[in-house]
Amino acid sequence: MTAFEQGSAPLPEVLIIEDSLTQGAIYRGYLRDQPYRVTHVADGRSGMAAIKHHPPLAVLLDLQLPDMDGMEILQHIHERKMPIAVVAITAHGSVDRAVDAMRYGAFDFMEKPLTQKRMLVTLRNAIEQRQMSSLVERLREDFQREQYHGFIGASLPMQAVYRIIDSAAPSRATIFITGESGTGKEVCAQAIHQRSERSRLPFIAINCAAIPRDLMESEIFGHVKGSFTGATRDRAGAAQQAHGGTLFLDEIGELDFDLQAKLLRFVQSGLFQPVGATREEKVDVRLVCATNRDPFEQVAAGHFREDLFYRLHVIPIHLPPLRERDGDILQLAQHFLLHYASLEGKRLTAFEPEVEAFFVRYNWPGNVRQLQNVIQNVVVLHDAERVTGEMLPAPLNELIQHSAPSHEAPRPGASRAGSSDPIIGGAGGAPIRRLKDIERDAIESAIDHFDGNIPQAAAALGVSPSTIYRKRQTWDSEETSSLYPQNSGQGFKP
Repeated sequence: MTAFEQGSAPLPEVLIIEDSLTQGAIYRGYLRDQPYRVTHVADGRSGMAAIKHHPPLAVLLDLQLPDMDGMEILQHIHERKMPIAVVAITAHGSVDRAVDAMRYGAFDFMEKPLTQKRMLVTLRNAIEQRQMSSLVERLREDFQREQYHGFIGASLPMQAVYRIIDSAAPSRATIFITGESGTGKEVCAQAIHQRSERSRLPFIAINCAAIPRDLMESEIFGHVKGSFTGATRDRAGAAQQAHGGTLFLDEIGELDFDLQAKLLRFVQSGLFQPVGATREEKVDVRLVCATNRDPFEQVAAGHFREDLFYRLHVIPIHLPPLRERDGDILQLAQHFLLHYASLEGKRLTAFEPEVEAFFVRYNWPGNVRQLQNVIQNVVVLHDAERVTGEMLPAPLNELIQHSAPSHEAPRPGASRAGSSDPIIGGAGGAPIRRLKDIERDAIESAIDHFDGNIPQAAAALGVSPSTIYRKRQTWDSEETSSLYPQNSGQGFKP
């Protein structure tokens, strides 16, 4: 049984444009037992309308149509670089006709009468090639993502993180995030939640290192009135609050050893007992955990239960330190600078070259959080157009003075500051717009400028037409899903 028959993927759509109703019925009969969704239209205008409003994956195109030359349809698809595989069909075959069809991007050219075997083989090959081309284009875009659900960075280590989240988020598996302090572990947990089917339900986060140990069980599992001094009413814990959604336990290695046993049972069964309660409760939560320590060392030292660790460590995600994210440092710094300059109404828009060079060489022990704090400090205490070394907080202002100037060529993708590209936002506290909104405006403005010609708009924007087609489909899906409220965290995230 194929994946299509099992319903694990949508059926590829095939459009037949054939003026003969008898021939159309024969072609549909050829494809009756195939894993395709087939539509038949009998003239060129109907075919053009179908391609415009709901582009299929493949088209079987008769070139001799009553209202137009089928070659016009093929040329229309080719000029707009639509992601459609076209198989041309005619009863009047000639070498010139076949050459013209291939020049306009037809996958193959078939002459009537067609045998079922020839049609099936040709159509299957056309669809597989189109699907492979789409996959390659999507992978190419994935490797170029500069922002991702709260993350900023296009470095290869971060691209690997994005791909793991893409793969793991739809599952129910527990995820174990590791990484130094300040690398964005909670941002990662929220990205997992946002990419999952639970995104419209609660995301509840607890920092296990920030809550006294004698209160931790109550924070996670809740308590009933009178269960301990100060328990003046029943209180739902994080597990109950996250029902249907995601529970994020940050710094899980700080949990008391006895509480780890109760957490193990909760992970295994979904059952828990609020403090002071006599009955158990059951919830459905996706558990995501994180720690800035080496979990294997914690287990070896006896500080973390081995059975709990292996229950939680199903899908590990390691967040790289900032010093290993080649090229991301200056991208993050520029983002923070514009963000805080807008909030504070300051004129700062760029960094002096020596500051950029120092940022790239510095070790950043506090990672993204340290960089964010440094930039905020500079913006709050200074008002100029460019950040100089003297503006940096101690001890960075002293370190930069003793730092050897760099004569190395900039690392690939390391800096966009000081380039000829326009700076988003301006002086006087102009608002900073989301990159996705700017991108959409740019695409739609280009399409309008070229009177709906997507290939010309794509060329002007420096992207492929298929990218624009996919983004427009994504916008349509987002507008549909916006009819339903989503739970989203507040506040700025790196």
